[in-house]
Amino acid sequence: MNLPKLFEDRMRKLLGEEYEEYLTCYTKPYYGGLRVNTLKITPEDFERICPFSIKRIPWVRNGYYYDTGEQPAKHPYYYGGLYYIQEPSAMTPASLLPIEPGDKVLDLCAAPGGKSTELGARLRGEGLLVSNDISNSRAKALLKNIELLGIRNSLVLSEAPSKLESYFEGYFDKILIDAPCSGEGMFRKSSSMIKNWEEYGVDYYSQLQKDIILDAAKMLKPGGYLLYSTCTFSPEENEGTIAYLMEQYPQFHVVKAIPEVQQQKIAGISYEGFDQGKPQWLKKMSNPPQITEDRIEELTNCVRIWPHKTDGEGHFIALLHKNVDEPTEVVEDDLRIDTEKMPQKSAGSYSMKARSVPSVMNKSTVSEEALEFIKELKFPVPEELLYVHEDRLYLLPEGLPDLKGLRILRQGLLLGEMKKQRFEPAQALGCALSIEEYTKLLKLDVEDPNVVRYLKGESIELEDELEDGWYLVCVGDFPLGWLKAAKGSYKNKYTPGWRWV
Repeated sequence: MNLPKLFEDRMRKLLGEEYEEYLTCYTKPYYGGLRVNTLKITPEDFERICPFSIKRIPWVRNGYYYDTGEQPAKHPYYYGGLYYIQEPSAMTPASLLPIEPGDKVLDLCAAPGGKSTELGARLRGEGLLVSNDISNSRAKALLKNIELLGIRNSLVLSEAPSKLESYFEGYFDKILIDAPCSGEGMFRKSSSMIKNWEEYGVDYYSQLQKDIILDAAKMLKPGGYLLYSTCTFSPEENEGTIAYLMEQYPQFHVVKAIPEVQQQKIAGISYEGFDQGKPQWLKKMSNPPQITEDRIEELTNCVRIWPHKTDGEGHFIALLHKNVDEPTEVVEDDLRIDTEKMPQKSAGSYSMKARSVPSVMNKSTVSEEALEFIKELKFPVPEELLYVHEDRLYLLPEGLPDLKGLRILRQGLLLGEMKKQRFEPAQALGCALSIEEYTKLLKLDVEDPNVVRYLKGESIELEDELEDGWYLVCVGDFPLGWLKAAKGSYKNKYTPGWRWV
């Protein structure tokens, strides 16, 4: 791989004698990974039914390597939402944010959804997950993944972080920022990141990250936790950004994200090969932050993942705690980024065109057909949380603030669409159900040709005729979507945009 000379010079200066060892990572293969969706299945049960060769990722209990010759995205279990395909190191941030069911959680730069879907799984359907990405096209991919993996208690937005601040000041218990970055840690995985690095560079992203992290700081409750991560090596984008936050908000402290060795053994995980933060690298920056030595020492609690020390790509992680009893003043400066001039090619792709959806509960009537269908569901659907917009029926999460004026892609769980004298259940609802929560099931064996026919949107062939009604089509015990049976004919209702191609 032809690395930019400027990048090589910077890394040689940072790593010193370790630089040659670092270069060896480019002679090794890229590691494919998948993360089991624990909303649907336990890692142990997945191991028993997994159709291809997998190996545990040491530091993520529900993460696995797979042979890159395999195609896990071309299997019915992928369409059943049993797993998410994700680079192994990228699984780490969401696993280290201390989520508890019932938390209000924000994933601020969330697309395409790898971290959001893990945060949603760990909430276990309780509390609220707000997943935001300022890019509308990327936010659509985020929405699909949240629905595919069956997360019910989500709010999907497409806004600038600075706008969210006025709606959610001091609202969230936990915030994750997987920040747009120069992508140095992903050069081996994607050579296109090199072009992005050459075009925009470290300094551009460093300023953008400072802007984002200050907005996030204002949305976190006192006593809450903020996890910041990048997939780059530069201290300007990593330790420098964290030191800048502590400079502006003294009540933020970097805490240890990695459990003690004894706790790791109990949990059956290992962070061997992980490195600590490098506060000494701040001195090599052109404009180092002005914080005291004891605060600089906190930066050793940060985490660095190196591709020559682990079987994964490069990553940086910092877990911060917001104290309750320290000053909340922030030193304002002029670091705002013009979002209209942001690059459109990388993780920092910013384009704001999502439609606006009113969020105040309206008085539209839920149809009798919709209410009859809801009665068939075996999980609670509180009437006060039902919301109708343009004949679509939603189940809202509890505790939403007034969202009027925000670009909303989805509020809560889309139950279905009310049409003239009928109700059609939504794909999102089908993915969010378990087989215990609906009665009419069409369970197909994973090897049954009807499974692929269904996922391709084709007609399926059944030996036994089904009674009229809506059926939840399943691969084994895992729902895929809906089928409408009427007088011996079967209408495939799998969403066209999701079909197997």
